[in-house]
Amino acid sequence: MLPVAALAQYLLPKTALTRFAGRLARARGGAATTAVIRRFIARYGVDMAEAADPDPAHYATFNDFFTRPLRAGARPLARADYLCPVDGAISQLGDITAGQIFQAKGHAYSVQTLLAGDAPLAAPFADGQFATLYLSPRDYHRIHMPCAGRLTQMIHVPGALFSVNPATARAIPGLFARNERVICLFDTACGPLALVLVGATIVGSMATIWHGVVNPPRPGRVRRWSYDGQAIELAQGAELGRFLLGSTVIVLWPPGTLRFDADRLPGSPVRMGQIMGMGRALSAS
Repeated sequence: MLPVAALAQYLLPKTALTRFAGRLARARGGAATTAVIRRFIARYGVDMAEAADPDPAHYATFNDFFTRPLRAGARPLARADYLCPVDGAISQLGDITAGQIFQAKGHAYSVQTLLAGDAPLAAPFADGQFATLYLSPRDYHRIHMPCAGRLTQMIHVPGALFSVNPATARAIPGLFARNERVICLFDTACGPLALVLVGATIVGSMATIWHGVVNPPRPGRVRRWSYDGQAIELAQGAELGRFLLGSTVIVLWPPGTLRFDADRLPGSPVRMGQIMGMGRALSAS
C-alpha cells in the first residue's frame, strides 16, 4: 500500500500547481519578492555567502534568486576525469543491469523508457553506469558538465510532475521515467554521455544555455532538436543549464567508462566540481 503522502500526489493537480508556481516565481513583486526570498533563505538555510551577490534585495524575481550564480572560486574543479555536475545528494548510483536503472528498494526503470522510448538512443548505455542526483531547495541550481563534450541532441519528454524527493522515489514506481524531463546528449572523448533533467511538482521550467527555457511550452508531445551540424562544445565544468525551482539530474555513461570515487555513496552530499569518478583505464593504471 502506498504511503498517504505518496497517494496524495496522485490526487493533487500537479500541473496546475506547477504553472501557478512558475508565474509567481517570475513575478516582479518588489519588496514582497524580497520578503519571500528572505523567508526562503531562513527556512532552508541557504548559504548566501557563496552567491555572487549575497543581498536578497538584488534579485528582481524569485527565479533570479533561485538560479543565482556563485561567486568566483566557490566551486573549484577537482582534477578528475568526471566531476559532479550539481550540488545536492546522491540518490542512487551504480551499474545499469540489463538496461534497468535502480531507483529504490523494489523499484527500477529502463534506460529506454527514460530516454523517450528510443531504443537506438538507449543501446549505448545498456550495462553502463548511472548516477541520480537530487537537488534540495537550499542547493545551487545550475547544472554543469561532468566532462568536456559536444552537444548532439536535446529531447523534451512530457510527463507527470510527481515530487522527486527521496521518500517519493521509494514509493512511486518508475518515478524518473514518468516525470517530465529534458534529455541532453553529448559526444565525449570516452563515448556518448546523457544528462537527464527531471521535472517535478512546482518545478516551473528547465533551461539550457544553448536553447534558453525549454518548458514551458508544454505541448503534450515529445520534441527533439538535433545539433549535429553545429559545433556546440562545452568544457568540463561549464554551465549546461538550470532548474527554475529544483529537481533531479540523472547522468548516464556507457559500459566501462568510469570507476566511481569511493566517497560517492547513496545518500551522501555532493558539490558541483567534486570528483565523481575516474576513467577506468586511468584508474586501473
